[in-house]
Amino acid sequence: MTKNEHIIKRIEEGSIAEEMGLESGDQIVSINGTVIEDVFDYRFLIQDEHLDVVVLTKDGEECLLDIDKDESEDLGIEFENGLMDDYHSCCNKCIFCFIDQMPKGMRETLYFKDDDSRLSFLQGNYVTLTNMSDHDIDRLIRYRLEPINISFQTMNPELRCKMLNNRFAGEALKKVDRLFEAGIEMNGQIVLCKGVNDGKELDFSIQEMSKYLPYLRSVSVVPVGLSRFREGLYPLEPFTKEDACEVIDLIESWQKKIYPKYGVHFIHASDEWYLKAGRHLPEQDRYDGYLQLENGVGMTRLFMTEYRDALHKFTAARKPEQVRKKKVTSVTGTLVSPVMKQAARDIMRAFPQVTVNIAPIRNDFFGDQITVTGLITGQDLINQLQGKDLGEVLLLHQNMLRAGEETLLDDLTITDLEKALQVKIDVVKSSGYDFVNRILYDLSPNRLVPSLFDED
Repeated sequence: MTKNEHIIKRIEEGSIAEEMGLESGDQIVSINGTVIEDVFDYRFLIQDEHLDVVVLTKDGEECLLDIDKDESEDLGIEFENGLMDDYHSCCNKCIFCFIDQMPKGMRETLYFKDDDSRLSFLQGNYVTLTNMSDHDIDRLIRYRLEPINISFQTMNPELRCKMLNNRFAGEALKKVDRLFEAGIEMNGQIVLCKGVNDGKELDFSIQEMSKYLPYLRSVSVVPVGLSRFREGLYPLEPFTKEDACEVIDLIESWQKKIYPKYGVHFIHASDEWYLKAGRHLPEQDRYDGYLQLENGVGMTRLFMTEYRDALHKFTAARKPEQVRKKKVTSVTGTLVSPVMKQAARDIMRAFPQVTVNIAPIRNDFFGDQITVTGLITGQDLINQLQGKDLGEVLLLHQNMLRAGEETLLDDLTITDLEKALQVKIDVVKSSGYDFVNRILYDLSPNRLVPSLFDED
């Protein structure tokens, strides 16, 4: 689909669009004299009660539709491209970019670098602001596309240019001032690189970013991910346990300064720092409502809270004699495996007839510095689990799969894994409730007791 060709994919039955005779393949050109740029123009303009809609039919004829409707009533149109525009790609060459650390031969979509503020609003993606024009900022403010998620990396303009390999990257930080002045809510991210933007630079960045409170609601600090495919790239080193302790100490010292004034902790270390340092995770209240879950901030604490609550409810609802003998295996990355093993022990203590094996998967594909569950490939699963007694079912976490599909990073599918490992595979959501649910839901001998946690 090319830019500004807003082709209709489907018309809802009984909708205004059907009444006006619109069909699949027709194009919306403009509404009330405004040429449609993307979905945000479209959604904003159709709020009016009277619409003059210019349509280019699939037969090449242009026509004007005069529509009167209730305010905010939808037209009933689904477009071929949900964004109604081309995706904006990244113009930077960041020293920490994980896409540059991917091997050749993977599916094409894995190599696309997006830097699109609209995807920040729609999907929670992070943007560098280097790809945004004044026009983009104007539209973002006009349509109140908030919160917008921003990859700061550093508040040192010169260092930011170096880290993003873009001479305009430092200047782009001034766009945050416009968003702040307009009262647009933001979240921030710092990908920390050892010897580059840590230490005194991180301390300076937190100080400068805190000036954007309360509209900059939260900032996460995550360690750079380093794959084994870094030949020819900027030399970066992994963080040590001692480094992780220093990062946590700095962040927690800032939390103590900020919380009394603003009632939020603002700056957060991702779970990986705590797990690497061997320290206890922060209490649930210190995550300010889990604003940065997708960045791995609080995901482990939330999982622990949920699985404990779920197990408590199951033990209250089921008597020990209801338990049937069962064995399952759950896959995990090496980083969070101690937490998963504790969860398994708690379940087996409550229901002794149930065996829950936790299988930490070493990431041979990307290298042993990659320890998160979401980057486990199918081939590593097969190589490390083939021939082992996995029990009745193998549990895979949802974040290992392509969104809405049953395909892993290396294009192996659940069906491929089931054939290779000779075991049924079940997919678990990133939820402690679902983890307990998937293991225990059929504990009644005749499977007559329904799940306690049916989550849609």
